[in-house]
Amino acid sequence: MLDLETLRELDEYIEFHLGYGIIPKSADLNEAEAPILQDLQHSELETFIEDHRQPSLKEMLFSLIDQKGLRDADVYKKAGIDRKHFSKIRSSPGYRPGKNTVLALCFALELDREETGELLSSAGYSLSASDTADLVISFCLEKNIHDLDAVNQALEAYNLKPL
Repeated sequence: MLDLETLRELDEYIEFHLGYGIIPKSADLNEAEAPILQDLQHSELETFIEDHRQPSLKEMLFSLIDQKGLRDADVYKKAGIDRKHFSKIRSSPGYRPGKNTVLALCFALELDREETGELLSSAGYSLSASDTADLVISFCLEKNIHDLDAVNQALEAYNLKPL
């Protein structure tokens, strides 16, 4: 069982690495109210997280921008994202933009299908072979169609919401 003290340690650990926790500092929780994770030791959980943690969307996005030698302004303008929204992605640790925003950034960066999958995954999204919009996106990626207007035209041809 995970006791209250261990839960607080976990929260401090997450807060240290990600910049936010889930337990308010003044929380007055008792043992009965604490979530229970049976048969899981704190060190096992910590090791699992360390072994499986992937780069965040923010880390991957800005690494890709640097690798491609682009300026932030060029990327967010090409993606059709305003400066304030882009700034929120950069500066808010717990912020997760919508899937369409991440896809627009992928097209702005001219990523291939694999890179797009990785960036989407870092935000908790994926492309599904059972969703028409995702199939249109996948087609555009495979055909190296990176112009957002052309992608949106393809989506609109199927009466789907543009990015």
